[in-house]
Amino acid sequence: MTGIITRIFSRKNKSSSANKTPNQSGRKNNNHEIATSDNLKILSRDQHCISRKNISKNALKVLYKLNEAGYQAYLVGGGVRDILLGLAPKDFDVATNATPEEVQAEFRNCRLIGRRFRLAHILFGREVIEVATFRAGHDQGNTSSTNHDQRPLDSRPKKHKGKDDRARKSDHGMLVRDNVYGSIIEDAFRRDFTVNALYYTVSDFSVIDYTQGLEDLAARKLRLIGDPDERYREDPVRILRAIRLSCKLDLTIDKQSAEPIAELAPLLSHVSSARLWDESNKLLLAGHAEKTWNSLCERKVAQYLFPQTIESLKNSVNSESSQAAHNFIKSALTNTDKRIANGQPVTPAFLFAVFLWQPLQDRVSHFQSKGMPAYEAHLKAASIVMDKQRETIGIPKRFSAIAKEMWALQFRLTNRRSKGVQSLISHVRFRAAYDFLCLRAGQDEELKELAKWWTDYQDADTKDRDLLLKNVIHPDRKKRRSNKNSHKNKPKRDK
Repeated sequence: MTGIITRIFSRKNKSSSANKTPNQSGRKNNNHEIATSDNLKILSRDQHCISRKNISKNALKVLYKLNEAGYQAYLVGGGVRDILLGLAPKDFDVATNATPEEVQAEFRNCRLIGRRFRLAHILFGREVIEVATFRAGHDQGNTSSTNHDQRPLDSRPKKHKGKDDRARKSDHGMLVRDNVYGSIIEDAFRRDFTVNALYYTVSDFSVIDYTQGLEDLAARKLRLIGDPDERYREDPVRILRAIRLSCKLDLTIDKQSAEPIAELAPLLSHVSSARLWDESNKLLLAGHAEKTWNSLCERKVAQYLFPQTIESLKNSVNSESSQAAHNFIKSALTNTDKRIANGQPVTPAFLFAVFLWQPLQDRVSHFQSKGMPAYEAHLKAASIVMDKQRETIGIPKRFSAIAKEMWALQFRLTNRRSKGVQSLISHVRFRAAYDFLCLRAGQDEELKELAKWWTDYQDADTKDRDLLLKNVIHPDRKKRRSNKNSHKNKPKRDK
């Protein structure tokens, strides 16, 4: 990794003239215009490791076609960042001075999405190339350029104006509309982190940096652009992105960017549950779930994503049960990271079933203390716990249904009678429920014995399965006295 970063800067002195622009108005080269800035750094083709071989062919098509149509177009964000770090990007985003409507006019396979941020999605089968128009800052203090070339929608021809063309903030300072368009330098200073504000152009294959992102990348530092307090208030999801990127890329969050996180984390309650569902998947299913969860807890953010879980962990009856609950979550996250590393499938339903297991047990105990039968208490508790979680993170029903099935099957796994076992092992959720049981076992000897029995049963042949079933010791059940002829047993009354 050090070698890659060294390579980025290895020829800086040799081609220092590449960091200078010919004049104050910028330069043009096949529609490639660069505005000046005090911190502007341009790496020429021989000064960085980005190659078109590392970039999606479809992303290249978009870049070239927009350039040919007379627009500026750059690969930007995580795609540039990850290649510079020697990683393989999953997504390739494009930034351009063309409006979404102008992009759509160039691509028949394009659809426009979003109200808060108007975007163009260009579809190539299952791959989507996201194209965003350069956005402008809402005040001049957001950039360090003296040569702004702002192009708000209001200055566009009337046919390109949209319904949501103004920047708007909520009472909490959160941006609910941000479709004011500008120049590349304004776009750079409107991005969240410096390492995400790096632009690559196919016009001359250079990398452009206005925010000292290359220096931060070399220093393994994650730094917000602008005032952290204001930027987090504009979009509280940046708190989650800061944690996710720091864990995923092994970056240290800059001190000034880290300080407001705990204080401003409550703002996440104003973010839509649907958005938090998308972000939670990115947090937990990127291969660094355990590290991410630890960071969420340390920075006091987890309680605004999983309030029931954190409350249950705090209110555990004793330190032993609390430790067991923590170990259960840790084991599930570690297992998820291993599966992702091995290319095995994972489902968010499993992790949400894990996170909500302790809150479920707490509610079941509450209902049982009032005399409710165990299974009925479980069904009622499961619905309440899942509905309450949806208020924070909008779990789609197809995933919440899977989680609830896994919970219900934990009861059936304890019933090892022949007919029940044959029915259960063919259940579509059996494997997930079995894995859940194995994780629950931990240091519980009774659950470990039950999990081992199911492991042995799956591996056994027909003869051995019959033997395993025969050796199960079932708890004695009180036989019900038949009402038939019960009058015969009653003592006769004296006449």
